[in-house]
Amino acid sequence: MLQQLLFKRIDNSSLIVFRVFFGILISLECFGAILTGWVRRTLIEPSFTFTFIGFEWLQPLPGNGMYFYFMFMGLLGIFIALGYKYRTSIILFTLLWTAVYLMQKTAYNNHYYLLILISFLMCFLPANRYASLDTKLDPSLVSFHMPAWVKWTIIFQLFIVYTYAAIAKLYGDWLDLSIIAILMKGKAAYPLIGDALQQPLVHSAIAIIGILFDLLIVPALLWKRTRKLAFYFSLFFHLFNSIVFQIGIFPYLALAFTVFFFPPGQIRNIFLKKKELYTAHEVQLPRYRNFLFAGLGIYFIVQIALPLRHYFIPGDVLWTEEGHRMSWRMMLRTRAGIIKYSVVNKDTGEATTITPGLYLSRKQMEKVSCYPDYIWQFAQFLKQEYAEQGQNISVYARARVSINGRPLQPFIDSTVDLAAQEWHPFKHHHWILPSALGNSVKSLPGPSSNFAN
Repeated sequence: MLQQLLFKRIDNSSLIVFRVFFGILISLECFGAILTGWVRRTLIEPSFTFTFIGFEWLQPLPGNGMYFYFMFMGLLGIFIALGYKYRTSIILFTLLWTAVYLMQKTAYNNHYYLLILISFLMCFLPANRYASLDTKLDPSLVSFHMPAWVKWTIIFQLFIVYTYAAIAKLYGDWLDLSIIAILMKGKAAYPLIGDALQQPLVHSAIAIIGILFDLLIVPALLWKRTRKLAFYFSLFFHLFNSIVFQIGIFPYLALAFTVFFFPPGQIRNIFLKKKELYTAHEVQLPRYRNFLFAGLGIYFIVQIALPLRHYFIPGDVLWTEEGHRMSWRMMLRTRAGIIKYSVVNKDTGEATTITPGLYLSRKQMEKVSCYPDYIWQFAQFLKQEYAEQGQNISVYARARVSINGRPLQPFIDSTVDLAAQEWHPFKHHHWILPSALGNSVKSLPGPSSNFAN
């Protein structure tokens, strides 16, 4: 039964159209990162880069190198949209985008992670078999069909993303609307809608719709009776997010995914009118099917397991951040903090107070003041800096953190030498003090707060 579902041949119009949308969107993302100053602020100006721990060897190119890096990725996006050297282009883009993701996390966004996953999957999909320059150069590549596993792989990936996003919202600060009030406070100056976004009734609607949309959108798009209504609601939902939260290409990428939910004939009639519609639907079991089952099995086990890891790490993930990333915990909290570092020379006992702002950008300071991995990484940076001067030091941090507008609370054990600690990605770190989130009163934070994704 599973083999019948996955290896039935179906029309490939949805994949061809998605390839074009995907290529255009990633090209816009890359060129937009240059034009908006994102590349300059995030990768060129900082003298120290917070990489994902373990990937310190991945560093931005010197000088203006990252401008050329992003221009090349933008060009690859155009090649993907045109279907030119598709396999090479999508593999190169996936590697380069993943490298950017890993070499900096100051501007971490769940959507950047999703782009890695979709790019990775697209490396294996026959997305250049029609309406591509590849088929112009080699007509033998032309095909009007694809195996059904292509469609179901994309849909299941989306189902995981949306389902975990819905589950993550089932916590106190979302259900009592306080985090939504915080998120909307920064939108008060928006023309036309700013005042409306401050209303409790609107906050209630956002809270309910946010959960129901994430939980039901994939099933609703799959069911013929609700598909059209779900699409129109998805259009409204993602355009609202684009306008209010200004989150780049993601709302439009989410809309592009909907081509996989509509009948191929409908997609063909709208976008590829000259294309032959494939209707045979015969089942062909390929020789690679065992490798496919194994590969997809491992991939989706990882995708299902990663967002669950924080349940197995002691402490509240809202406080500790341990297990937060790559878990589809989107728009759930804002963090703010104050931190001071002390460096103690182990040989002389001399103590020096360090001002992180002398080394870090404003955005990096927002992170290092309230995220444990940033705090630990900066301690390691100080250890290395002083070691190059011939000094053996201990590094201590005194940090206080506010979550979702609560009063500042002690966050780091100031008696622990962070320079001597190791980082464990799947374990709790004892130097993160226990949370007291449930016992404090929330208030709307001021402009110094760090809204995080």
